[in-house]
Amino acid sequence: MSLYSALYAGVSGLSAQSSAMATVADNITNINTVGYKGVEAQFRSLVTDGTIVTSYSAGGVAAAPHAMISKQGLLQASSSTTDLGIDGAGFFVTRSGINPTDQIAFTRAGSFRPDEEGFLRNSAGYYLQGWALDNNGNYVNTGNLSALSPVRVGELTGTATATTRLQMRANLQSTTTAFTGAYAAGNMATGAVTPAFSRSLDVFDAQGGPHRLNLSFLKTAPNVWQAEIYATPASDVTAANGLLVSGTITFNPDGSLDVANSSPALFGTITPVWTNSAAADPIQLELGTQNGLDGLTQFGSTSAMISSIVNGGLLGNIASVEVDKQGRLSAIFEDGTARELYQLPLATFPNPDGLTRLPGNGFSMSDGSGAPALNEPTVLGAGAISSGTLEGSTVDLAEEFTNMIRFQRAYSAASRIITTVDDMLQEVSNLKR
Repeated sequence: MSLYSALYAGVSGLSAQSSAMATVADNITNINTVGYKGVEAQFRSLVTDGTIVTSYSAGGVAAAPHAMISKQGLLQASSSTTDLGIDGAGFFVTRSGINPTDQIAFTRAGSFRPDEEGFLRNSAGYYLQGWALDNNGNYVNTGNLSALSPVRVGELTGTATATTRLQMRANLQSTTTAFTGAYAAGNMATGAVTPAFSRSLDVFDAQGGPHRLNLSFLKTAPNVWQAEIYATPASDVTAANGLLVSGTITFNPDGSLDVANSSPALFGTITPVWTNSAAADPIQLELGTQNGLDGLTQFGSTSAMISSIVNGGLLGNIASVEVDKQGRLSAIFEDGTARELYQLPLATFPNPDGLTRLPGNGFSMSDGSGAPALNEPTVLGAGAISSGTLEGSTVDLAEEFTNMIRFQRAYSAASRIITTVDDMLQEVSNLKR
């Protein structure tokens, strides 16, 4: 009987509009929730008989809520450098705990703060994950979630790191008189020959102990210099006379560096063996590039060191944490030194709107979303990380109040269907008296 189908259609209308009103309630209550993605109530018709000939049976309506997860929220400024927003596609990778077996959650709620153990977690309790960097700032992206580790910014406080990089920019005066005596490698280290130019730099072993290295240069021919790097005092290392490396530095006629005709050892790495039994990492020598002016040069001005960079040393208390657009997380210590600790990945999905919602603005992978791809920010469609910002809710309050009126009226109309059909059924019951 068509009246009964109309009755059921009215009931389906009440149920569908109730579900739609629930999405409005959820959206409005999360208007200030960081990274919240609004849910849009859509409807689909129900059909009981697709052929319309002499009679019609009502099918009704069903609600089809749709989470607008891919919609970008407005990035709002924050006072904390560990508050992170994503400008573009992608999700932070987090876990519900610090153990590798804890549940993975993908989120854009970047309100991360260090907890009592130094781990970064957001207001929902999700722990931020990243690739830990080695002493040279390297990592391996295997695309596997299990390769990520919890980001912990407080673990280096009070520790030390060995020097891995020695960069020097210096000019060697081109008018310097060439040395005419006999020269052999190590003569400058032993003091047998006085260098034309020498500068000292402090490097550090794995225990944070300082050691002084001398970089000395002696001109032996036009555009040709002899160079030695040696420890002072020589007893700091096991090498004879403290000499770590020596060789020839050659310059082009225009004063730029000619690496191709210089000794390769002066542009490679050195690994001192300290006599105090402290470990050492290979130290990369950065004295310039081929035909470049970014390291050693030879011009007419006085020989002088322009600048130098040596990393490593004792690590004190962390003063702040910084994250760049490419997701490199660095700790800034109280003495002004900085060290890169983690590379933060972003997870992208073929269909982010198909993710399954979790409490606390988290999402989990589903059949509808596809598998995640882990990449660095700004790579292969992933967005950029913006430090000191938070992504706001995507909810439009005016639109939600408008929807509230629509759904309320539709609910009232559906209830009128039921009361009207009830009156009609009552008339049918009154046919026989």
